[in-house]
Amino acid sequence: MTEERALRIDRRSESTIAEIQNWSAPMPARGEVRLRARWSSLNYKDALAVTGKGRILRRFPLNAGVDVSGVIEQSEDPRFQVGDDVLVTGRGLSETRDGGLATTVTVPADSVVHLPSGLSLRQAMEYGTAGFAAGLAISRLLDNGQAPELGAVAVTGATGGVGSFAIAILSRLGYTVHAISRKFDAEDYLKALGATEVIALDALRVGTRPLETERYGGVVDNVGGDLLSRLIRVTAAEGNVASIGMAGGVELNTTVLPFILRGVTLIGVRSAGCPMPRRRDVWTHLAGDWKPVTMDSIPMREITLDEVPGACDEILAGGHIGRFVVRLAD
Repeated sequence: MTEERALRIDRRSESTIAEIQNWSAPMPARGEVRLRARWSSLNYKDALAVTGKGRILRRFPLNAGVDVSGVIEQSEDPRFQVGDDVLVTGRGLSETRDGGLATTVTVPADSVVHLPSGLSLRQAMEYGTAGFAAGLAISRLLDNGQAPELGAVAVTGATGGVGSFAIAILSRLGYTVHAISRKFDAEDYLKALGATEVIALDALRVGTRPLETERYGGVVDNVGGDLLSRLIRVTAAEGNVASIGMAGGVELNTTVLPFILRGVTLIGVRSAGCPMPRRRDVWTHLAGDWKPVTMDSIPMREITLDEVPGACDEILAGGHIGRFVVRLAD
């Protein structure tokens, strides 16, 4: 019988403690499902939660992990049957309820997506929240009329999970992509994903006027702060800026001029709380026509549950490129 375990996060004497414990998910109540977890993945948010360097959990203790894929082993919802392959990303995992870094997970059925044809359970976690967020940003851009003819799309935080998938998907869809990164040695990697130009963050020169010369038809921004402010000023008429992350800060210093003189649209991307119809649609695209032909260029490092804390330290150190996928069962 498989040993039941989870990476539990707790607060003790104002310190965050993350440790592997014997733990089994409760039986599902009405409207819930219990799944046998197969894979999870690590995101920046997971690293903040596990190390205690970010206020992610809203109550303690909880299992870590905002992502999970696995097989339904008990269902109290008629939409899901025992044996169904499923995935969950976000939806309160490791924030308000136990997360996916566990051998069993019980969640509301309304949070669960049937694994789309074209993806394995492992591939779903190779994407994880990072790939889903990139797909969601692109979905929102397309809804708002983003077209290759508007010009190159700039992707910031390019070597991160969201940035890497955004480059690969946009490239597949026929967009010219400019990758903006502070990692000077990542040019070959980013071009292998599909970036046509790689710009060092320190070399990105943007003036201080409210409107500067149009440079990009669109932006997928994972950084926020000053960088987002600068890119808004150089976005072309009718272009779109998708805001996903805040690694560079939460303040946004801008004017209304890009919006009322150029018609630029600033789009917020909310992956954790994305409505289910769009969530299913994005996953269907990720399994099919958006699946990057360059996906194999994104390094995927497979680890075990016991190796998660060390991997989280690596993520926060900032030197890691690619994705961690966590094997939860053989």
